[in-house]
Formats: sequence, C-alpha cells, structure tokens
Amino acid sequence: MYKLLFQQFLRTRACQLGLTLVLILGGISIIIGKQFLTDQGRLADQATQMQQEHIERNVKLHGDDLSLLLYYLKFALLNETDPLAGLSVGQSDLNPGVQRIRILALEGQKYDSDLVNPTKLLYGNLDLSFVIVYVFPLLVIAFMYNLFSEERESGTWQMVNVMARSKSKFLLGKLLVRFLLLAGVMLFLIGVGAVVLGVAADTAFLLFTLTALFYLIFWFALCFWVVCLRQNSNVNALVLLTIWLALVVLLPAFVNNYITNNYPLPEALSTMIKQRDGYHVKWDTSKKETMEKFYEEYPQFANYGFPSEKGYSPTWYYAMQHMGDVESREDSRAMQLKIRSREASSRMWAQVIPSMQAQLVFNEVAGTGLDDYMDFLQYMNEFHENLRLYFYPMIFSNSEVASVDWGQFTPEVFTNSNKSINWTKKLGSLVITILLFSVLSIFSVRKLI
Repeated sequence: MYKLLFQQFLRTRACQLGLTLVLILGGISIIIGKQFLTDQGRLADQATQMQQEHIERNVKLHGDDLSLLLYYLKFALLNETDPLAGLSVGQSDLNPGVQRIRILALEGQKYDSDLVNPTKLLYGNLDLSFVIVYVFPLLVIAFMYNLFSEERESGTWQMVNVMARSKSKFLLGKLLVRFLLLAGVMLFLIGVGAVVLGVAADTAFLLFTLTALFYLIFWFALCFWVVCLRQNSNVNALVLLTIWLALVVLLPAFVNNYITNNYPLPEALSTMIKQRDGYHVKWDTSKKETMEKFYEEYPQFANYGFPSEKGYSPTWYYAMQHMGDVESREDSRAMQLKIRSREASSRMWAQVIPSMQAQLVFNEVAGTGLDDYMDFLQYMNEFHENLRLYFYPMIFSNSEVASVDWGQFTPEVFTNSNKSINWTKKLGSLVITILLFSVLSIFSVRKLI
C-alpha cells in the first residue's frame, strides 16, 4: 500500500512542481551562502594583507612622531565566520566581520559598518534557513490540505472504507509518504550545503539539522490535525494559509514591534553625544583637570605628571580621547544591556512561535545572531584596551618610532568559544508543540473514522 501511495503521489503535478521549486530555491540559497562566505574570506584576506602595508606606509610618512603616527594607524580585528553562516546568514550582512580600530575614542568606531546596497538589505539574503522557515511550510500545506477531503470529495472514501484494513493507517500512510519526501529533500539540501560550504559534522551542525527536522514535523502535525477536522479542501487551504501567515509573518512582526516599544534605546543617541562632548569640551578645559580624571582611571601612569597648559601635549591628547569613552560608559553599558534584553525577550516569545524559535536557533548555531555580535563588541573593548595600554607608555615618554616592533601587529581573530548548547531550550518548545498537535490529531482521527 505504501509503495502504491508513494507512486501515486509522486505522479501528481503538485508534488513535481513543489519539489522542483524547493530544490531550485535550495540550490540558489546554497550558492548565495557560498558567495557570502567567499566575500567574508576575501575581506579577511584583504585585512591581513593590508595591515602590514598600512603600517609600513604610515611609518614612512610619520616616522619622526609616534603620537602622530598612532593617530592614523588602524589595527584590524576579525570576527571569525563559521561555515554554518552560509546556511543562516542572520545579521551578518548588517554587522561587519572586519573592524579596523584606532587607539582613539572607541565608542565612535564601534558601530562603523560597510557600505552595502540598501535594496539588498531590504530584501535580505535567500539563505537555506529562509527556505526552511518560510518555503517548506508552504509545501507542507500544499501537500496536506486535501489529504482526507480529496478522498471524500472524489467519492473514493467509501471505497477506502471497504478495501482498507485500517482507515487510520491509510491516512497515516499518505502522511508518511509526504513527510518522507519533504524530509528527504530537506536533508539532501542541508547535506549538499554542508559539503559545498565546508561545514564540519559537529554538535552545532547536528542541532541545525535536528531543528530543521523538528520544525518540519511540527508543520506536518499541525496540518494533519487541521485536515482531520472534516472540512472541505478550500476551507483547509484557507485555514492553513492563515496559520502560516500568522506564525511566519504576523506574530514575528508583532513581537518585533512589542520589543522595540518596550525596550527603547535612547542610550544610542546619548552615548554618541556624551562621547563626542566628553572629548570635544576637553579642548576648552584645564589640561590638569583632564589628566587628574585620567590618572584616576590609570594610576600606573601618574608618574608622567601634568603637561603645560600652553601648547599641545600628546599625553593630554590621548588622555582626553579616552575620557570621551569614560563619560559615555554608563550609557554604552545601558544600551548593550537593553540590546541583550531585547534578544532575551525574543527568545522567550520564540518558545511559543515555532518559526521564530527555528530561526533563532539557526542564527545561534551559525554565530550570526545578535548575541554573537554583542560578544564581538565586548571583545573589541578588550582589544582596544590592550592596544592603548601597550602604546600609552611609549607615547607619554616620547619613544622613537623605530623602538616599536611593528611586525608583531597582525590582524587579531575573535572566536566565540563561550557557546554551550542547552538541548532542552533549543528543541523543547518544538517537541512540546509537536506532541500537542499529535495528540489533537489522534482524537480527530478517531472521530473521523
């Protein structure tokens, strides 16, 4: 019976068109993911190649003044891109993977971004996670909406009553055929993507695959429950498309609007203003006052004393640059805390919205989520701090440019090694919703037969 059901369904136009469409879209998404990884690798290679050229060129131009040289020098910091990012680009198209940092005030440099076509940002990337979250549910609906109603409307259900040993097994057989076809196509696309993009067969890849599989099972369980409510095909299609629109588009949009309104970010503007004012007003204040505040931050440099109030002093200049960051520090921390609170709130809502849960898990395992970028910014603070503490003694003591080993400054790579997988949090809500609709489907099937 199962072989006959498989052959019968495979000959339908809906099956042929649906599978062809998803294979084409899946192939395109893998190509886009490969291009994304290639672009990220090219940027990293360029940063590595240009780092030493940039230093050598500026040393030649400003080799007689270390403080002036360090005003121009930029040091590259790379955010490592996991190959899984090719399957789920997430927010990596917005947040740059390469930052070139000067030892001046950091807050004004943190959020520098690459120039990107705004139209491309508007439409987003057609990655494989998009195909799984948005397209596969539509195929499930197209394959399932008339699972039972088709038999009843065509008059063959009475024949099934007579010939089939178990009507429930007959319906489950039709369900199984459709599930195996779509699951096979999904796993095939994920496997091809893993090979093409060079994804390692590790725990993160396993979680990505299981999340995609459970998400697909959720939609089959939901659709099976709906089609067992004894409605006609048109009603089933309308109800299922309405559910798809709500779960995939409307509810995520509502949650985004809710979170934006409940976690406003006035600190984004106040951080910029305080950082700029904290630096610029120092031109009109006493150098001693600036240095006293600086030495409170770094008492180890207090032996360099206070510069004259007249004329320019590199000690005072770099001190007042840092004080701009100090005076905006509280607003910056508040802003980062609210951003993380937004992400935490999104994860909470995602527990009851499977599409959001799947997308957040995809981004998290690929390292392309907002939390991952916030970790990168936190590491940027440490990177900037280490640079300043290395160069401050040389600047304050008027060291020669030639005394610095410039060959040691190669681009630093940030690897987020703080990831830990909580399988219950990642898959628990999907499993619960699957069990819920499975139980509802069992009661509906019993009434149906």
